[in-house]
Amino acid sequence: MKSRTALLAAVLLASTSSFAMADTLRWTRAGDSLTLDPHAQNEGPTSALAHQIMEPLVIRDMTGKIVPALATEWAPSEEDPNVWVFKLREGVTFHDGAEFDSEDAVFSFNRAMTPDSDFKELLASVKEVRANGKYSFEIVTDGPNPIMPSNLTNLFIIDKGWAEANNAVKVQDYEGGEDTFAARNANGTGPYKLVSREPDAKTVLAMNENYWGKDEFPMEVTEIVYTPIQNAATRVAALLSGEVDFIQDVPVQDLQRVGSTDGLKVITAPQNRVIFFGMNQGDADLTADNVDGKNPFADKRVRQAMNMAINRDAIKQVVMRGQSIPAGVAMPPFVNGWTEDLDSLPANDVAKAKALMADAGYAAGFSIQLDCPNDRYINDEAICQAAVGMLAQIGVDVRLDAKPKAQHFPLINNLETDFYMLGWGVPTYDSEYIFNFLAHTKGEKYGSWNGTRFSNPELDQQIQRLASETNLEERNLMIANIWSVVQDEVLYIPIHHQVLNWGMSAKVDTIVDPEDTAKFKYFKFN
Repeated sequence: MKSRTALLAAVLLASTSSFAMADTLRWTRAGDSLTLDPHAQNEGPTSALAHQIMEPLVIRDMTGKIVPALATEWAPSEEDPNVWVFKLREGVTFHDGAEFDSEDAVFSFNRAMTPDSDFKELLASVKEVRANGKYSFEIVTDGPNPIMPSNLTNLFIIDKGWAEANNAVKVQDYEGGEDTFAARNANGTGPYKLVSREPDAKTVLAMNENYWGKDEFPMEVTEIVYTPIQNAATRVAALLSGEVDFIQDVPVQDLQRVGSTDGLKVITAPQNRVIFFGMNQGDADLTADNVDGKNPFADKRVRQAMNMAINRDAIKQVVMRGQSIPAGVAMPPFVNGWTEDLDSLPANDVAKAKALMADAGYAAGFSIQLDCPNDRYINDEAICQAAVGMLAQIGVDVRLDAKPKAQHFPLINNLETDFYMLGWGVPTYDSEYIFNFLAHTKGEKYGSWNGTRFSNPELDQQIQRLASETNLEERNLMIANIWSVVQDEVLYIPIHHQVLNWGMSAKVDTIVDPEDTAKFKYFKFN
């Protein structure tokens, strides 16, 4: 009798363990979140982890549609068109049990508008945020802002009391190398709670049993084990061996191998992201070149020549194994303002590019350093290596310096690079987002990712006017005019629109989010 009881107990234990393992999702990608401070870094993998733990007022679901999160309703005020009114969700608590209300929304938005915030451009038109009752929150803008809700899908809310108690009122100065409590700890309202975190090694999340949406979403993933693996071969080997269940960035060279393996699958979709090169065209002299007293990038002919020298089709076929969409503009096709004409590719004409170099006085070429990440975008370092060879054909001798994104991004933000790779997603699906961050003069409220040093005061005014133009036809004309300047100036050298390749165990059931943000509360198990 005792042996039969023991046997039954063992069977039940094994059954329970198997069920528990089925609810755990082991997740990997090339790079980790840069910080847990929700306002310090506007960066894809950083926001992707934050979305599991924290929530914005409104969110995009896995199809890209804006849906309610901590706000249940929103609309312009009937009394004042310069005010957006948000009705907040009642009965929501943070992971430590504190109640969520309008005070936390006011605090979070004010925090996100401070100088160290990487989200301040999204709120550049905001004059004031205020509570109008415990569950009513208002955003006052400088003129009517027709797309304000689209700006808020990655703007996370944190608990005011928790921030004050833990000296986390100030946003982490990530570019300055600051380490803070909020960079290492998190207290959100999201579907998963932070259990443990070892940056660049392992982060464990557990289901929030008190989550307000527990009955609205599948919530079949009850535990998340996130283990970044920079090396592509090691990352794929982990999936093939069953050590991980979900790879967010299957290397293009391994797609067929993963997709044809029993028990695994690959799902693919275009991403709302473009990859490009930026050049310091604003400084009188460069630090990373061999030309004394001049800046080759300041001459538009040089920028045009480099743009022509990049063979985007070759990068697509050789480097990306067909998994990219060559780009002629630094704007994904998902975005309002995109047209086929803007995205038409410049001719890959080496002879004409050489002639432009000669006309600019650089017939003998020049040397320059290209700064590139090696753990952020699909085949990022390999793309940069290909560009080195292509630019050499027109006399531009490129020294490649590839490093992890944690070291790469501050070079751009701190204006410490003259030539760099960057990728840009557009969560608002509108060109204003690109202009605010990448084309406007770098300053207190705008241009935080404009490493080109490009500055055009007249264009700045046009960009700022977009936030309050309610005539959408007129607004689209303004967007087209701004793009004509950006394209004419060759402000950036677009490479391609990125294609997402998610690899996973066949037991995982999901679709690809165009933002490359896996929101695990939507995931199911087969």
